[in-house]
Amino acid sequence: MRVDLFDFDLPPELIALRPAKPRDSARLLLVEGGTIADKMVLDLPSLLRPGDTLVFNDTRVIPAQLEGKRGEARIGATLHKREGPRGWWAFVRNAKRLRIGDTVEFGGGVSASVDGRDEDGAVLLHFEGEEPVELLLERAGRMPLPPYIASRRPADRSDRDDYQTMFARQDGAVAAPTAALHFTPKLIEALEKQGIGRETLTLHVGAGTFLPVKAEDTSEHKMHSEWGRVDAETANRLNGVRASGGRLIAVGTTSLRLLESAAGEDGVIGPFEGDTAIFITPGYRFKAVNGLITNFHLPRSTLFMLVSALMGLDAMKKVYAHAVEEKYRFYSYGDASLLIPPGH
Repeated sequence: MRVDLFDFDLPPELIALRPAKPRDSARLLLVEGGTIADKMVLDLPSLLRPGDTLVFNDTRVIPAQLEGKRGEARIGATLHKREGPRGWWAFVRNAKRLRIGDTVEFGGGVSASVDGRDEDGAVLLHFEGEEPVELLLERAGRMPLPPYIASRRPADRSDRDDYQTMFARQDGAVAAPTAALHFTPKLIEALEKQGIGRETLTLHVGAGTFLPVKAEDTSEHKMHSEWGRVDAETANRLNGVRASGGRLIAVGTTSLRLLESAAGEDGVIGPFEGDTAIFITPGYRFKAVNGLITNFHLPRSTLFMLVSALMGLDAMKKVYAHAVEEKYRFYSYGDASLLIPPGH
């Protein structure tokens, strides 16, 4: 499909620079079948059915934004995918100043050597020393805010908490599964009282999620792969939910993409561990999920393509036109939507 079909007007002032406080006070746009209704995130227990299960991503964002030097040259690096115990692929600013074998000093005694390059321009960094890389990043790195936020303000101390979900357990993401940022212990307790279950899986979100689609046609866009895992016990419980008539509602596009990667053509979810580069566009047949909670995405983004695949492109253009008119807050720190396709 032509990428320009996924374009729409988004006033830049609607891109949220800070999250709602408290988190669960954000607005929620309900899109169920052909209806659109303005709600709040705290309304979720009444909008879902007893027996439904929410599926969260328990990845934890690491401080993956680094600033350093090679000689006098300033080098900026955003880690996006792990490669072994000490290696990370990174998108690098000023990459043409680097050659294989060079060392970049990131401060605080943290340095990395250039071990390789990818065809897409990414650089493979090998972090030196014996300390775990996670400790080095805590010392030298910053939280990797999305470009549309970072271009308007620097990351600060509050982002260390704001850009982390309550489910974050597994280190490895360089972007938050932002739909889950709206959830609080209070909201989870209310959902449990309504008989709504929850499960977690792990997908380490990469910086590729922020990359613009430069191709003119979706068939020409290459998705960056991300590592994910669904264990056998979780897969069995998720299949049990569907077998008993419950719905699986993915919390975030990351959970949805991993569930769809783990599902067979028969809709049965199996254990999964490895990379996925699944790219969901209109025409895709969903196998595992019955709905999605997600934030509002940017024009021409792969994530707007995904929600258009779930609900229909024309329907989502109307939904987003309503969201813009009603001044919903967009993107990572913005408001949420609950998308339930017709027939679910």
